[in-house]
Amino acid sequence: MRFRLLKRNLLALLGVSFVVVTLLLTRVLLVSDNGTSGPDSNVVQINQVVQSGDTPKFDFGSLPELTMSVYNANYKQCVRNADKFPGEPRLVLVVQVHNRPEYLRLLIRSLEKAAEVHSFLLIFSHDYISAEINAIVQGITFCKVLQIYFPFSTQLYPGEFPGKDPRDCPRDISKVNALKTGCLNAAHPDSYGHYREAFITQTKHHWWWKLHFVWERVQVMQGYSGFVVFLEEDNYILPDFFHYYKSMIEFRKSSCPDCDMLALGNHNGLTDFNKLSNKVSTAGWMSTKHNIGMAISREVYYKLMGCNNEYCTYDDYNWDWTLQHLSGTCISKPVKVLAAQGSRVLHTGDCGLHQKENCRPEWASQKVEEGLLAAKDGLFPPSLVLSGTEAAEHKAHMKNGGWGDVRDHILCNNYAKRL
Repeated sequence: MRFRLLKRNLLALLGVSFVVVTLLLTRVLLVSDNGTSGPDSNVVQINQVVQSGDTPKFDFGSLPELTMSVYNANYKQCVRNADKFPGEPRLVLVVQVHNRPEYLRLLIRSLEKAAEVHSFLLIFSHDYISAEINAIVQGITFCKVLQIYFPFSTQLYPGEFPGKDPRDCPRDISKVNALKTGCLNAAHPDSYGHYREAFITQTKHHWWWKLHFVWERVQVMQGYSGFVVFLEEDNYILPDFFHYYKSMIEFRKSSCPDCDMLALGNHNGLTDFNKLSNKVSTAGWMSTKHNIGMAISREVYYKLMGCNNEYCTYDDYNWDWTLQHLSGTCISKPVKVLAAQGSRVLHTGDCGLHQKENCRPEWASQKVEEGLLAAKDGLFPPSLVLSGTEAAEHKAHMKNGGWGDVRDHILCNNYAKRL
């Protein structure tokens, strides 16, 4: 009864129609008996790592059953291969996964070939659930693996916010006409007069939820003091990825202690790789340069969470452009990055948010294999050399819109409610 009353009150307050009970169950919004959130709220602690044999089963029979499967998986946090690879992970990689299984297979193939991969913890964060994708990830035997699931995906809410509600305003209707028709979000177009598109907003939501959930909710991460490297399903890592990461950590300690983040990848592919293999540079964080193979410490995570409201209300549907905006505005000291010049993370995807046709992962695979043959002599450099420095300063840009709906702002803000 208390859950029903709480749900009704919150819906009235927020003006949204998604299942708030799921917020409670996934510990995204924590509300205690007296209606407060915070350290004293009624949080159920998970005190043990669930072993492989307790893998949650997914029920695809109906949306409510699938939603409960997501809750169970996020609650149980089954770490596969934990018995085979005991001890603390030396590196945590978090992969944001949508629905491109062939590219995901390429990434996993690259991970399997990476040196010292057995010491990794791989966390796969999904916003699309299928038996095929689960089978691909659960087939990994070479290191510890955890799957988490974004509980507010368009898949789980196909006919209501945060998916597309049939009562929502069409993207290109004018605000005058929207107000006349009385569509749900008529009062909240973006900066360019457009109304929300659910599939466009999902990636930014998922990225912020994932950031919070990994650092605050994943039990096996408690006590982890290293960096977390963020990847996407259409990335491909080089065999010396971990060697290079360790070299960057040492270089940062000795030569760039004020570097906030690491960027193990760039968008230049393997061009001039052998010449650039041992070179790094420093600069202010930029979306177009440093959003691939990005490594974040717990300290920087807390800085970002201090900008929770600014992230969640900034009218740009891209998480990376939003971070660039925060660097030097909400975060008063611009974020400084230590960046690899010879990329250890490649982008294989020729399809994405705006490109859906003519996806050819087999071409990407062939291109990568050919590139690696030419680049093999540059792998595993014995030390790193600083090849360039740029001032870490705020880089203003024209925001892209797509994030004007107050419902997105409210939902996004709720991911990082204080524990």
